[in-house]
Amino acid sequence: MESQYKRLTDSQWEVVSKSLPTARKRKHSLRVIVDAIFYMLRVGGQWRNLPEEMFPKWELVYYYFRKWQEDGTLEKLNWALNRRERDRLGKEASPSLLSIDTQSVKVAPFVGEETGVDGNKKVNGRKRHVITDTLGLIWGVVVHSANKADGALAERVVAPLRGYLHRMETILADAAYEKVFMEWVNENLLGVELEISSKPPASEGFVPVKWRWVTERAFGIFNFFRRLDKDREKTPESAQSWVLWHNCQVILNRIT
Repeated sequence: MESQYKRLTDSQWEVVSKSLPTARKRKHSLRVIVDAIFYMLRVGGQWRNLPEEMFPKWELVYYYFRKWQEDGTLEKLNWALNRRERDRLGKEASPSLLSIDTQSVKVAPFVGEETGVDGNKKVNGRKRHVITDTLGLIWGVVVHSANKADGALAERVVAPLRGYLHRMETILADAAYEKVFMEWVNENLLGVELEISSKPPASEGFVPVKWRWVTERAFGIFNFFRRLDKDREKTPESAQSWVLWHNCQVILNRIT
């Protein structure tokens, strides 16, 4: 993984452009728009402080950030890159084994929408609720207040995957998903098993659980992207978008 921001290479842009509406001529290439979004993801900061000597005006970049968030372009790009990365590693395009978990993060002082206190982790903020495959690639994300139960909100993460991940057979989760979410899976996901796996009760500290550790690794990689070291977004929808942009950049960094 790259440790600093770098502009898209020609080979990276060739991959990204296949999922973007590049046919129409524009004053500013979409390539520089994507570069600017990745810059904000890696470096962080306010939209209004986007360097004008490097990128177009921040209003234009933010316009595309919101547009691609709302019209499904970002989701399309994320799925295309996930499938490409799995193919590169000799995996089927659609995963059969997935892992779901949450990460509780603090919010910036001005963030007030959809926040709460995670009593277990003593975090006042939001939860990033993600589902990954065994490679740690993120296929779905929902951001919600940290005081909401994992099992009660899990269906919002998994439901959009129905009909797309046709090979899905098993979802790994911890004990927080054992009741409400298991009932939902049994009623709505024919042929899919929810497997509850946790570390041994007597163990202390971090203990990697088979396959579920890749989701924890994904959470750890968030810390290398300044925009994700805490939740600075006024809306949970924007927070979700940054998680997907992060997944896209991690995959693109592997393209030589």
